[in-house]
Amino acid sequence: MIVLVTGGARSGKSTFAQEYISKIGNKIVYIATAIPFDDGMKYRIKKHRDSRPKEWKTIEMYKSFEKLESNIDFLNSDSILFECMTLMVSNLLLEENIENADYETIENIEKKIFFEVKKIIEIMKKYNKNLIIVTNEVGMGIVPSYKLGNIFRDIAGRINQYLAKEADEVYITIAGIPLKLKG
Repeated sequence: MIVLVTGGARSGKSTFAQEYISKIGNKIVYIATAIPFDDGMKYRIKKHRDSRPKEWKTIEMYKSFEKLESNIDFLNSDSILFECMTLMVSNLLLEENIENADYETIENIEKKIFFEVKKIIEIMKKYNKNLIIVTNEVGMGIVPSYKLGNIFRDIAGRINQYLAKEADEVYITIAGIPLKLKG
C-alpha cells in the first residue's frame, strides 16, 4: 500500500503519518531525507527523531535508493515512513547549478529527480512494503520571486501529482486534521 500525506508547514503531516503507520506496520523503518546543514535543521531533526518510537529503525538517505536492496533494516521491515519528499527534492536541486541553467538543463535535472522518486516506488512494490510518504503542498502559497524557488515549486508540484496518482490513499492535513482525498 502507498499512502501520500501532504499539507502545509506545521499542518500535522508528520504526526498523522506516524499514527497511521503505527496502525498498519509492525517493523517500521523511517527514511529521513533531511541534511543537518545548520543549527535550525539540526534542531528540527532532533525533534523529529525524539518523536518517533525508539524501536523504529532510521535510514538517512535522499538518493541512490537502490542501496535499500542491501540494507538489512529495510529488508526486515514491513512498513516505511518516508519523510520528506520535498526535502529530498531540495537536496537534489541544491546539488545542481540552477541559477545559471537553461530550461533544457533544468528539464534534465527534473528527470534525474523523477528517476529517484520512481526508484522509491519501484523498490517498495518489489519488496511489498507499505509506504507512507510525507510531502509539502507547495502550490497554494505565494509565487516565488526567484528562479530556484519557482523551479522547486514546479518540480515538487509535478512530483506530488505523480505520487498522488501512484498512491492508494492520499491525505491532506490542515490544522492537525487529516482529510482523505483518495482511497
